[in-house]
Amino acid sequence: MLDHFIWGAVRRISPEAPVPIVEVTKETTFPGGAANVARNLSAFTSHAYLMGRVGRDSAAGELRRLLHEEGVNTDPMLESSTLPTIAKTRIIARQQHLVRVDRETIQKLSADELDEVSQGVEAMLPELDGLIIEDYGKGFITQAFVDRVLGQAKAAGKLVTVDPSPHNPLSWRGATLVKPNRLEAFAAAGIQDQRTPGPPLEDRRLLEVGEQLLDQWAVGKVLVTLGEQGMMLFQRDSAPHHIPTRAREVYDVSGAGDTAIAFLTLAMAVGLSAEAAAEIANRASGIVVGKLGTARVMEDELLQSFED
Repeated sequence: MLDHFIWGAVRRISPEAPVPIVEVTKETTFPGGAANVARNLSAFTSHAYLMGRVGRDSAAGELRRLLHEEGVNTDPMLESSTLPTIAKTRIIARQQHLVRVDRETIQKLSADELDEVSQGVEAMLPELDGLIIEDYGKGFITQAFVDRVLGQAKAAGKLVTVDPSPHNPLSWRGATLVKPNRLEAFAAAGIQDQRTPGPPLEDRRLLEVGEQLLDQWAVGKVLVTLGEQGMMLFQRDSAPHHIPTRAREVYDVSGAGDTAIAFLTLAMAVGLSAEAAAEIANRASGIVVGKLGTARVMEDELLQSFED
């Protein structure tokens, strides 16, 4: 996806309707969606590859340009002659998010596209340490896609992490770890969230959801992100592990989940335990929510968070 930001100032209300008039001062674009995950990786590795679907339009060209500048390899991306590149325009005035305009067409991956994806993954697997499946419910991630790619990754002994979509319930059997946020986790488990006050380790319903999802998704690890309460790691044959938040100031939560899955996977890929990887992901997310817009974490910022 391409994230487009229009920045401006509001000094008056429109005479045509009770809405603010935004006087534009600048426009910026950033890689969004799974592209934001890739650019978070690229600050720490020169071997980040992005696979997804874009259109034959200016948004795709801009997305490729931005990613190339940040060292992300976009060669595996599929180009559609019928679908537009997903683009989201946010209008912001005085650090207040006023409105978002989306351009997208939801269409499932075709059989031919699935074959192309599968062949691409098969060719790349020997060079990869891990894969991240980032699902936004836009049609690219289907059960057929998941079964094919997870089967290939498992046969090659590769780490696979998943950021699921609550609008696209799938079986993740064969994945290493699935990382939903609290809303997504409760929705997937079919359990009503009553938001029990108190520490997460004393939240009976949250603990129930975590244990249920381990079985429901048939995976060894589930990491539930909890916003201001940090993260909770569930593992088979282990007690739940809570990681408190490291965020100091929160300006913009957009992209925090992208940052979390990127750093979690990168840390696990280099051999750290799930607990240590979750701590790094938590710190990285705490940094990125202190920035406006779709942002990424740099090496010096992450190191400083541990020194602090």
